[in-house]
Amino acid sequence: METPLVSIITINYNEVEMTARCLEQLRALTYPNVEVFAVDNASAEGQAEALAERFPEVTVIANDTNDGFAGGNNVALRRARGRYMLLLNNDALPEPGLLEPLVETMEARPDVGIASPKIVFADGEGDGEPSRIQYAGSAPINPYTGRSHTVGYGELDDGRFDEPGRTHLAHGAAMMTRRSVFEDVGLLAEDYFLYYEEHDFTERAKRSGYAVYYDARATVRHEASASVGRHSPLKAYYMTRNRLLYLRRNVQGRAFLFSALVYWVLAVPKQLLTLLAAGEGERFRATARGAAWHLRHAVDDVQGQPALPDIPALRPVSSQDPSVARPA
Repeated sequence: METPLVSIITINYNEVEMTARCLEQLRALTYPNVEVFAVDNASAEGQAEALAERFPEVTVIANDTNDGFAGGNNVALRRARGRYMLLLNNDALPEPGLLEPLVETMEARPDVGIASPKIVFADGEGDGEPSRIQYAGSAPINPYTGRSHTVGYGELDDGRFDEPGRTHLAHGAAMMTRRSVFEDVGLLAEDYFLYYEEHDFTERAKRSGYAVYYDARATVRHEASASVGRHSPLKAYYMTRNRLLYLRRNVQGRAFLFSALVYWVLAVPKQLLTLLAAGEGERFRATARGAAWHLRHAVDDVQGQPALPDIPALRPVSSQDPSVARPA
């Protein structure tokens, strides 16, 4: 029986030990046909070389600039040869049997273009109780508020979320995508940089007729927001900015007008007042900058997506040649 090639992509940005833990876990995968890319987004000197030296089976790509989640993944997607692509956060730790059920779903269900496994929080493990769910499927993003919620969030992984099936949104921490989806709808939209890019991509795929699937038979443990920080100004900026950017790209007509009203009259003022009251000066300024971006770019065309040109795969790094590949 054929085992289709799966291309696995993860991003490193000044978190070499965290990325190394993820790559170590990938070595334990039981699926026999994979290629792995680690894209270094212009980290401190020596990190890309350290990963290449430690993981000779991995193709390490060193970006000259920090291209964010979307741009970093796109660099590797343009070179990946797999029938299926797995985007995996560097703070995600896959179980050994992760790929078999995901590939089985893709092979058996040609309507499914994107699939995510069950994702559980790695924090708090080892206390004798089951892990807690981060993702077990998702509700759709509300076109008026730009918000959604994941099924089972914070609940114990006690068997209640073990039923696979179609869902509305995948999760960017671990997202398998059929190669044909990228060929049909383009790559991740790089103007997001961080956050909402996987939701935007999912919506584009759904508009092209692909289904999204939650596969409870596969599991990833996730150290959520470890690489960015749960309360960082960077996260505040991009979550604020990209919420409306997503709506501008995916909601039309009266629904968009209402969503813009909610954003400017309710959501942004509420968040700013909350941060001001809490004395969170840096996050206050980052949130204000995220909203102000839309005032500066109010008439810009935000609809473009990067294409998927036919670029041959890079030469894998070997232990005899621990060089680092660089984008063309």
